[in-house]
Amino acid sequence: MKRFFNTAGPCRPEIHYTLSSTHRLPELKQLVDQQTYFVLHAPRQVGKTTTLMNLAEQLTTTGRYAAVVVSMEAGAAFPHDIGAAEDAILRSWQSHAKAQMPVELRLPSLLAAPPGARIGSALEQWCEAIARPLVVFLDEIDALQDNVLLSVLRQLRSGYPTRPKGFPWSLGLVGLRDVRDYKIASGGGDSLRTSSPFNIKVKSLTLSNFTCEEVSSLYQQHTDETGQAFESAALARAFELTGGQPWLVNALAREITEVLVPDRRQAITADNVDHAKDILIQRQDTHLDSLAERLREPRVRAVIEPILAGTELPDVPNDDVRFVVDLGLVLRADGGGLVVANPIYREVIPRALADNTSASLPRIAPTWLRPDGTLDPAQLLASFLVFWRQHGQPLRKSVHYHEIAPHIVLMAFLHRVVNGGGRVEREYAIGSGRMDLLVTYGPQQVAMELKVWRDDEKDPLEKGALAQLDGYLAGLSLATGWLVIFDQRAGQPPVSERTHAREAATPAGRTVTVVYA
Repeated sequence: MKRFFNTAGPCRPEIHYTLSSTHRLPELKQLVDQQTYFVLHAPRQVGKTTTLMNLAEQLTTTGRYAAVVVSMEAGAAFPHDIGAAEDAILRSWQSHAKAQMPVELRLPSLLAAPPGARIGSALEQWCEAIARPLVVFLDEIDALQDNVLLSVLRQLRSGYPTRPKGFPWSLGLVGLRDVRDYKIASGGGDSLRTSSPFNIKVKSLTLSNFTCEEVSSLYQQHTDETGQAFESAALARAFELTGGQPWLVNALAREITEVLVPDRRQAITADNVDHAKDILIQRQDTHLDSLAERLREPRVRAVIEPILAGTELPDVPNDDVRFVVDLGLVLRADGGGLVVANPIYREVIPRALADNTSASLPRIAPTWLRPDGTLDPAQLLASFLVFWRQHGQPLRKSVHYHEIAPHIVLMAFLHRVVNGGGRVEREYAIGSGRMDLLVTYGPQQVAMELKVWRDDEKDPLEKGALAQLDGYLAGLSLATGWLVIFDQRAGQPPVSERTHAREAATPAGRTVTVVYA
């Protein structure tokens, strides 16, 4: 069977292009050999389960260990019933062991144990029933909360001194977060803020995104097996767009090799990568859709909204910042500031926020197109002014992210403009004070800088907005663009009356359009 790029569940090396676990986490084998208990935490869809399943298979195949990856997620359905949670977990363990291990190494039939002791008792009985040291990776551990989570951690700590004969030789807790950040209150309350319930851990590890070299290595597997090459520019573009996020890396390659360029004689170009990126963003596959769902959570919004608005991060709890980082939505840039994790997420986030608004838009005749189908920037401006005067105010009230409501309504309008014929690219960052948009439709490009004029602030024109627009346009090699100023000050006339546009000159001598909306 030919291998392919995987986008669903753990990778299996016999059917999927896969990077080796020893390459991605070389220290894991040493930690196991040293009989250690450790934590592995990383965002979803970066390859934690794949890496551990590959390692477990390698460890078992050597004949020295009995290694297995089991899930704790089944217990999450019983947050207030420790016994029921333990029973559900152990039933799933039986299934996982059956799928991964030879008969003589599987979890045996278990003797009864009281609630709050069943996980520890099962591990004791498992160790006693097999002839090899047991190595267990507990996946999705942070799916558990409250007393169920604390009970499991305490059982592991209690059994630790009896290893390796009476308890696992080595054990790893695997999830989104480090142990000190596990939740102990349902609904997103306090975290443990300490590793004391699992103070037997030797080390906390994380699994990073692919490096540029790893992306090339993964794609080279396809080239080696099929003869279809990725041009160097395509490799560089794939890494640039994904930031090495493993699911995105695989999803781009799968879309390209199976749909866009199925002919193995045809090399894959950077344009193919961009085309696949647009398809993924528009299609909102499961991984992207699940990230978009998180945007409604208050603690996610508290971090994401100022990034989109370009304002300073407010007094947000460190735990909430860590949570959004752990989700993989944002990362810390070299200077320490928060930025959206990669260009694809940078497109997905505002698009997801604008979805409801887009669905509420009235029918808009495409008066911005010339008879030959090209974009007419002057008509685009006229259409936007008419749209904003009629619909800007009511649509803004429907937006969940209030600080950037006008930005989202404008983006919903632009999505209608480019639907099927172009794209909207965005740039934003905490503290920049702006959001930049680039509308591309065929050969035509329209660059926009969005600013907000709030109470007790000067007119953005007096604060250097035109000079900022100069810098943006210079980077794009464009001679003109828009500066859109959303007037959010109290006591202003209705949007229908105050919306207007005029020309202005930038410090570099560019003639641009200033829109007050």
